[in-house]
Amino acid sequence: MDSPTILPILKKIPIFKDLNEAEHQEIIRNIVLNYYPLGHVFFKEGDKELNDGMYIIKHGMVKISRITPTGEDKGIAALTDNDFFGEMALVLSEPRNATATVISDCEAFSLRKQDFLILMQSNLTLASKISKEFMNREKQNNKPGLI
Repeated sequence: MDSPTILPILKKIPIFKDLNEAEHQEIIRNIVLNYYPLGHVFFKEGDKELNDGMYIIKHGMVKISRITPTGEDKGIAALTDNDFFGEMALVLSEPRNATATVISDCEAFSLRKQDFLILMQSNLTLASKISKEFMNREKQNNKPGLI
């Protein structure tokens, strides 16, 4: 894994931002770089796949979209180099809340949920830090007045 390339991005991901260098390296050892062609769907809104995970775009573009009540596929974000998505799937067992589709050939790092869970079981300090950060984020997301 190209640690210098991925490390600054990993430090921006909310659930990983407060980890130390050694803990970041443990995460990096479980990340894989893959190529995804135009039209590839990483996941669809409502998917319940538990082996899924999160992605960090090295190069390319991914559209994040949701289905409107009228059935229209509405784009809500266009992600590109160094953006990440799907990180909440690592800690939640809820259906995906959006669809992620490649709109320009893409190379992306992936961290599968299964690998993440094994890592958490083998390193309780790491698991504790990530759990604490996740709970802080959930608390922030659930404050009254937030959409």
